[in-house]
Amino acid sequence: MDKSSFHCYITLLSISSKPATWALRSNENDMLALLSLKDQLVGDSHGVLTSWNASFHCCQWQGVQCGRRHQRVVSLNMSGLSLAGFISPAIGNLTFLREVDFSHNKLQGSIPREVGHLKRLVYLSLEFNHLNGEIPEELSNCSNLQEIAFTANNITGEIPVSLGDTKNLISLHLAYNLLIGGIPASLGNISTLKVLSLQHNKLKGTIPSSLGKLSNLEYMYIGINKLSGSVPPVHNFSSLLVLDAAENQLSGNLPPEIGCTCPNLEAIFIGLNQLTGEILRSISNISSLELFDIALNGFTGSVLENMGNLRNLLVLTISGNYLGSGKPGDLSFLSSLSNCSRLQSLSINYNHLYGVIPDSIANFSIWLEELLMGDNQIFVRIPHGIGNLINLDFMEMKGTFIAGEIPISIGNLQNLEGLYLGFNHLSGKIPSSIGNLSRLSDLDLSNNKFAGAIPLSLKQCTNLQKLDLSTNNLNGSIPYQLFGAFERLIHLNLSHNSFTDSLPSDMRSMKNLVEFYFHNNNFHGEIPMTLGESLELTTLFMQKNSFHGTIPQSFASLRSLENLDLSNNNFSGTIPPELQNSLFYEKPKEKGKVLSTKTIIAIIISVLLGSILVVLLVYHSLRHKARRGTFMPSSLFDNGCLRLSYKELLECTHGFASSNLIGTGSFGSVYKGVLYQHEKPLAVKVLNLRNHGAARSNEFKALVFEFMPNGSLESWLHEQHDQSRYLNFAQRLDIAIDMANAIDYLHHGCETMVVHCNLKPSNVLLDDDMVAHVADFGLAKLLSTVTSNIGSDQTGSSLIKGTIGYVAPEYGMNGSVSPEGDIYSYGIMLFEMITGRRPTCDLFHDGLSLHNFCKMALQEGLKEIFDVRLVEEIPNMEAEIWECFVSFTKIGVSCSTEVATDRLRIRDAIIELHATKARLLRTGFYGRGTIDR
Repeated sequence: MDKSSFHCYITLLSISSKPATWALRSNENDMLALLSLKDQLVGDSHGVLTSWNASFHCCQWQGVQCGRRHQRVVSLNMSGLSLAGFISPAIGNLTFLREVDFSHNKLQGSIPREVGHLKRLVYLSLEFNHLNGEIPEELSNCSNLQEIAFTANNITGEIPVSLGDTKNLISLHLAYNLLIGGIPASLGNISTLKVLSLQHNKLKGTIPSSLGKLSNLEYMYIGINKLSGSVPPVHNFSSLLVLDAAENQLSGNLPPEIGCTCPNLEAIFIGLNQLTGEILRSISNISSLELFDIALNGFTGSVLENMGNLRNLLVLTISGNYLGSGKPGDLSFLSSLSNCSRLQSLSINYNHLYGVIPDSIANFSIWLEELLMGDNQIFVRIPHGIGNLINLDFMEMKGTFIAGEIPISIGNLQNLEGLYLGFNHLSGKIPSSIGNLSRLSDLDLSNNKFAGAIPLSLKQCTNLQKLDLSTNNLNGSIPYQLFGAFERLIHLNLSHNSFTDSLPSDMRSMKNLVEFYFHNNNFHGEIPMTLGESLELTTLFMQKNSFHGTIPQSFASLRSLENLDLSNNNFSGTIPPELQNSLFYEKPKEKGKVLSTKTIIAIIISVLLGSILVVLLVYHSLRHKARRGTFMPSSLFDNGCLRLSYKELLECTHGFASSNLIGTGSFGSVYKGVLYQHEKPLAVKVLNLRNHGAARSNEFKALVFEFMPNGSLESWLHEQHDQSRYLNFAQRLDIAIDMANAIDYLHHGCETMVVHCNLKPSNVLLDDDMVAHVADFGLAKLLSTVTSNIGSDQTGSSLIKGTIGYVAPEYGMNGSVSPEGDIYSYGIMLFEMITGRRPTCDLFHDGLSLHNFCKMALQEGLKEIFDVRLVEEIPNMEAEIWECFVSFTKIGVSCSTEVATDRLRIRDAIIELHATKARLLRTGFYGRGTIDR
């Protein structure tokens, strides 16, 4: 090689070696960044990270993808590997990254701010982890981002305003987190946005009108937040396919133009708000609409007659409103639904609809699976054509005025899994064709007028788990074949009929039975020994029959038993010793240990575990079945229940330190605590097991509940030195509704009625959303819904049951515990909430009570009875608002009348309170200056 050639070679070598050296160093930087990431990750059950070592080039590591040109890391896919630990800030050194996917893992810690260094980033998915902290402001530096997916974490703080600078963003997924603040108006600047998913956070404020500029938006999910105000105009939403704003505090009506400006809408979810007015007529113009859900609002008026124009409709849910005029013709819209050939779910229950189910129901879509029509004023009969709906799997018509017989054609519905016809006026015999419903799991025919025997064909319904035939005129014996067929039965209620004969001797097949009610019948004979093999039994009511003989020794095996009533029968012999040891019971008069033939045995164990169990009732809100959103696993526990060690409780309360002591009571002390890696504080009640009435044990026992940070209603009403603790009228109305819902659940939602017996403001706790929870069940009693009580030990005490001022007057005269006693206490609390005065105030003496004070003042039209802070809030009280105050007080008067039977039913109180709330909404006062719930 000559010198010139050699010189040329050296020159070329020197020129080409520079980029090679640069690429090598950059690649090495990527490798170091990846190793830093690896150092912070644990729990690699799939062994992916084992390939991240010096034996392989980093571009060959699993989950890593490099670009062809520079061999730089451009994609990192670590999805679904069960990884725990933290995301290292070193991720910011992978500057060529375009895609990052750490979704579906168990990562903790915050999102590193260094992510903002990734200027080439297009796709970032960290969803379904346990990440916390705030969304980094620096994320807006990633100007090429098209998708951000942070769904299902524990991310806190506000949505950064700077996100509005990500001009290329197409999808923003921030749902199922703990975000607060409002929706930034700057998001309306992202003209490319197609998906906005913010549901299930704690966002508040109004929906910014700037979102109306998002002409490319296709999916808007903002449900399950605390958003208020009205739905803004939707003039530019021509691309919108899904609008989900359910479970907020939105008021007013939908924008009137929605039917014209959103012609491509496929789904509208606005249930569980405070929307009012009539259903917009323009809705029927949206021919593409498939799901329409407005449940649990305040809509009034008629249902659109031309609803059948929505021929693509799959789900129509209008439950829980005030729809209907209460006059014939309210159900005429049903005929038009025959045009909706794809309809799968129809829910019109809990309204004021009046009329007859038209025969045209036979022409409904053959694909209809759910039909809910209960709690309306529906008359006459179930049409024979119902049998054409062969794909129905859920049919509910409870609480109407339907009469006549169940049509034989019901047997055609062989896909039916749930049939609920309770609380009607149905009569005749139960049709044998019901036996064709082999997939049936729930059958409720209770509280009707059915007569005759149970059809033997029912034995073919071998999948039954719940059977309720209570409170009818059924008679005859129970075919033994039925008990042999119901191996999956969990709940069986045959009470309050006229059944005769004895129970089948072989009941061994009913091993899964949990609740068995057959009281108030004419059964006789002995209790079969095999009933003692139903080891899952928690409740067994056999009272008021003619059983005789001895109590089976096999009952000692019923270790799960919580409620047992054998009273008003003809038992003799002795109580099995094991039963005496395991149950609290009322001892009859004894001759040694022998019971006479006519002795009544009442054996009762309370699900309240004596009277020490403190239960917090979260008010029951209906969740509409039509919304089948993303399943969200519990962030800490699979079954929602805590089972904690003494050590964990000791640590979370700092050794039960006095600084964490919330309060003390008759049955123990309550401490505030925070579990490790669990953000929400807890309330830990340590039981004093030496107190009379406590469960006898030498073990440490405690009950763990959600901590209620806003304390009791008592403190908000009467701690006037704390100016921040003020409830305006709208908030007091919401709390009153919460309490009424809780009482309704106790009285009507439990299988065995629960009477609280000590309702007062100090036993009503407020969570961080100002939702009221009824607490402290230390005096609560169990009552049978028809027989008034299930044990004289629970109702016959001469002690006053409750707190002076709130206790019903009949209790002071040794009256039996009753739900009306709770309603009286509730009425007094309404007075206390509207007047700011306790019932034990010095003003009330010489025959003047809080009830009389309010009742007389109403008659004289005096505003002076109201809490002065409420009056100051509205100096020139509008007539409409004044009527709301008066209505609230009248409900209190109706609930606290002296005669128990004259008191307002709690469900009627709820209806009137909601009517008051709707009236208040119309004034525009509702929500002014309120604390967001």
